[in-house]
Amino acid sequence: MQGLWDITETFFKKKLQGLSNKKIRTIMNLKLPKQRIYASLLIFGAGILLFRTLRMMLVENAFDILVLWVVILLITEFILDFGCVVGSIRWFISNNRDKARLPLRLGAMATVLHSIRVLVYVLGRTGPWVNFDIKPEYYQSYTFEWFWVYFAAILSIMGVAGVIVIWQIIRYKSKQTNNMEIW
Repeated sequence: MQGLWDITETFFKKKLQGLSNKKIRTIMNLKLPKQRIYASLLIFGAGILLFRTLRMMLVENAFDILVLWVVILLITEFILDFGCVVGSIRWFISNNRDKARLPLRLGAMATVLHSIRVLVYVLGRTGPWVNFDIKPEYYQSYTFEWFWVYFAAILSIMGVAGVIVIWQIIRYKSKQTNNMEIW
């Protein structure tokens, strides 16, 4: 482990060699407000879901292959993801906690809807419900890799757990501030 530390230290020393001490201190002390960090993380997370949803619709021909109700789930998730990204950008620009309410709710709804869609995907690959989410004419030609089934399921479980944890933290903090207002 010490070897890795030495390599990293040498790398940064070489990168920072041409800069003056004042510039180095400015770079090292750059602080981003918490609200902007939270908004950035939400933009990143919703952007991943938005990218994946767009890829399914445009590249993987989901409109042709999937049955209508699964396509409706996909379009609904796209709308929620897009709204979350736009709301998060607004929150990032304003740097105001009051603007966080809508993107957080849209992000939570998108995460839960995505996990439902992944559940449909996983059930459509296993058990007695094989290919129930695919149009009959695509049963024979539809292929998938098990790695992506497990990957999607694990990340969806983690996403829902994250939503529950964040919801509990917000609930706890709101109870705490309400009690302080009474005092």
